[in-house]
Amino acid sequence: MRSVVKHLLHCCFLIAIIAAFEVYSGAIRLDPDSYITIDPREAYGDVWCVALYFLRLLTLLTLPQVLFNFCGLIFYNAFPDKVVLKGSPLLAPFICIRVVTRGDFSDLVKTNVMRNMNLCLDTGLENFLIEVVTDKPLNLPKHRRIREIVVPKAYKTKSGALFKSRALQYCLEDSVNVLNNNDWIVHLDEETLLTENSIRGITNFVLDGKHPFGQGLITYANENVVNWLTTLADSFRVSDDMGKLRFQFKFFHKPFFSWKGSYVVSQVAAERDVTFDNGIDGSVAEDCYFAMRAFSMGYTFNFIDGEMCEKSPFTLMDFIQQRKRWLQGILLVVHSKGVPLKYKSLLLLSIYSWVTMPLAASNIIFAALYPIPCPQFFDFLCAFIAAVNIYMYIFGVIKSFSLYRFGLTKFLLCAAGAICTIPINVMIENIAVIWGLLGKKHKFYVVQKDIRPLVTV
Repeated sequence: MRSVVKHLLHCCFLIAIIAAFEVYSGAIRLDPDSYITIDPREAYGDVWCVALYFLRLLTLLTLPQVLFNFCGLIFYNAFPDKVVLKGSPLLAPFICIRVVTRGDFSDLVKTNVMRNMNLCLDTGLENFLIEVVTDKPLNLPKHRRIREIVVPKAYKTKSGALFKSRALQYCLEDSVNVLNNNDWIVHLDEETLLTENSIRGITNFVLDGKHPFGQGLITYANENVVNWLTTLADSFRVSDDMGKLRFQFKFFHKPFFSWKGSYVVSQVAAERDVTFDNGIDGSVAEDCYFAMRAFSMGYTFNFIDGEMCEKSPFTLMDFIQQRKRWLQGILLVVHSKGVPLKYKSLLLLSIYSWVTMPLAASNIIFAALYPIPCPQFFDFLCAFIAAVNIYMYIFGVIKSFSLYRFGLTKFLLCAAGAICTIPINVMIENIAVIWGLLGKKHKFYVVQKDIRPLVTV
């Protein structure tokens, strides 16, 4: 089936789900007798009335990112064809593929480095180097395309940056950096795998050279699925990449809602100008702080065609810990004085829609027990938000799971499973929010990536 046809079918499916939600929720009232006619002040009292309307209004905090997701999924082809090179890889600028690791999963790093290097060579990429930055020596194989950088324990940045930020900043020091200002860096996590499409997409991006920063799609249901629950829950993140991330980068070329910490492509001169030396507030969600700082400095971003592959957390505890760290790190960013408010206003709304999720989720119960009359347009927006968010789980499955690989029955079960995980995912996110607000903020949790035990600092 042609990609354009797939995209049109996807658009029709999304609009149909939105329409169904609008009618089912009563936002579009087919029955004139379906209006709520009670007086909430008289029925529930002034205090409870105000509380119910406040809880209902919290739903709108997520509206900006829902609109970005909707636009990204509708206005750009959701099923693009394979990436075609727009120029010769031989003419591409030098590319450094940089992997940052604590050094706890040496076998994983060695396997993925060799796998990614061989794929680059098979795809025709010539001007590249793979750098592995580690806190502990890994003793990687000696190869002219592999460079291992061990961060000294005594190394300290000027601002006191920690964790991954510290390691990334060490690479930018004059005594360590071997790259020219016009070279490019592709940042990967230790478990990230390149694909032919992503290599071609990155090559096109650096050949174009219009934007110093870029990012693309990451999927999580690749090869052997370790944990079906977390993988299906992460299908939302796949849709988020194809929706919000793609729309903000393709249409505005700005990171209004930040970006991810992997599949980051940056020009060396721009990265060194922004720096990762952003203190302790920029050390927990270093990717978010970096994006907001680059945004405030006037740098532009673009979306890169082609997907990369990662694994979802192996356990529910890892899943919760991962979300907790993201929430804590982004809160540090939005509250930091290092980034002006006008550049992080949409990110602020986004993170507080996450922080208030336990309260907003209570509307599921309170709306049934204590119905309140609301303007029809408000009900329309609430139904729109719910419909788009639910569809994102379905679309994430469609993008992540191959119909040819899994077969129709298993594919449909995965789509149904993604919807069934929504209540569990909401519970997990609520736990992460509460834990994140009450727990220690300046902590970097490393999720399990192979059979070795986890390490926290």
